[in-house]
Amino acid sequence: MTNIDLTGRIALVTGSSSGIGLEIARTLAAAGAKVAVNYLQDREGAEQAVADIRAAGGEAASFQADAAQPGQLEATVAAIGQTFGRSVDILVNNAGHLVRRVPNGEMTEEHYGKVMDVNFKSCVFACKAVLPGMIASGGGRIVNIASVAAHDGGGPGATIYAAGKSAMIAYTKGLAKEAGPHGINVNAVSPGFIGQTRFHAAFTPDAARAATIGKIPLGREGTPQDVAHAVLFFVSPLAAYITGETLEVNGGLLMR
Repeated sequence: MTNIDLTGRIALVTGSSSGIGLEIARTLAAAGAKVAVNYLQDREGAEQAVADIRAAGGEAASFQADAAQPGQLEATVAAIGQTFGRSVDILVNNAGHLVRRVPNGEMTEEHYGKVMDVNFKSCVFACKAVLPGMIASGGGRIVNIASVAAHDGGGPGATIYAAGKSAMIAYTKGLAKEAGPHGINVNAVSPGFIGQTRFHAAFTPDAARAATIGKIPLGREGTPQDVAHAVLFFVSPLAAYITGETLEVNGGLLMR
């Protein structure tokens, strides 16, 4: 069995004060990475995440930034370098939000902008912020958290969310070609129905939840740990020759 050791690596996980992002941060820290926990408003959650990681013997620090604001992302990456003593080696673009369900007939430019900014713009400019450091150090790993919605269009009122996640997958392929010569692997993880998150607590009624689980061949909803394990694979030496790919983590709900 191969033990994944990320000792000495610096990881930035956007939107990691709760849910999937939090579990990714914990998992990378448990493998030895020094983790930058990013949050927008949930300072308490971010500080608790850092405390938990440190209590388990890991290293972490929290960084407040709006992932949809390029200037804040650049400042955060610089602050991470000062805190941990070197540039980011691993970037996980987890920040994302449905915002609210809006049928296309009721779409506003404001809603469109909010959804695309947090789900896609954040990914593009976080990558831009870390790439110089990765290139200078001779390599790195980027993992973009997409969604099964990118393939099936999402649920009611989620068309723009689905489009943003689909754009993320296409961007992953393009950036993999651009960054590959510099030793940087770029991949995506596409979660299906993942429970234990604020997303479904806020946007998915119990009846819809039960109906979806009934369609999953493995017979259960996913967990944040299921997604975190996929991310850990992509940032490990096990995925050294994989780039531009999307790994579906959905229990068989959507097979491609």
